[in-house]
Amino acid sequence: MNKLRGRPRGNPPTKDLITEAARGLFLRHGYRGTTVRAIAAEAGVDSALISYHFGSKQGLFGVVTQVQCARSLALGPALAGDPEGLPDRLLQAVTDLWDDTGFNRLAVQNEDVMRVFREYLDQEVLARIAEYLGGPDATDRATAAVTVIGGLIFTRYLNPLPTLARLSSADVRRILAPTLHAALRPRPRSRSHLHHGLRRPARPAPAGRG
Repeated sequence: MNKLRGRPRGNPPTKDLITEAARGLFLRHGYRGTTVRAIAAEAGVDSALISYHFGSKQGLFGVVTQVQCARSLALGPALAGDPEGLPDRLLQAVTDLWDDTGFNRLAVQNEDVMRVFREYLDQEVLARIAEYLGGPDATDRATAAVTVIGGLIFTRYLNPLPTLARLSSADVRRILAPTLHAALRPRPRSRSHLHHGLRRPARPAPAGRG
């Protein structure tokens, strides 16, 4: 049976097949060691379909990276409960997903992956946490939380510190939970804000001479 060539006709899974095949090959062989022909063979499609769907190997690599970012920081379950338990759910999600992903091997091989991951962390994760928190200090709290989460990811998974890498996931969560709870805690209102609108008592007019 001949493989499809050129423009695909009514085959929605094709793009997903290519993405999954490329992800596995990129993880095993890196960006440079993975060819368009190898991806097409792995997916069981003609290489022309890669150009059609993604434009180039670089375009495909960008899509694979974005998909893996989403998988590596799936926030759905963490943002589904009460705000008080959010720090513990975030730590659970990060350690569970990153302990079981090959994204760290893919990320350290290419600066493009790291750039996309940083953008995803800053634009997607931070924005969603801020939206979940709500309130005037939501962005500040989300920024603090993402700083903790990003630090965990980089120092345990992407560029591991030996001490942190040796810890169990349970120990990592236990150690970082107080810090993340503090980062997500609502900020106290400043004195200037508390006294905003209060009028100081008028000073008595200076006594006239004479």
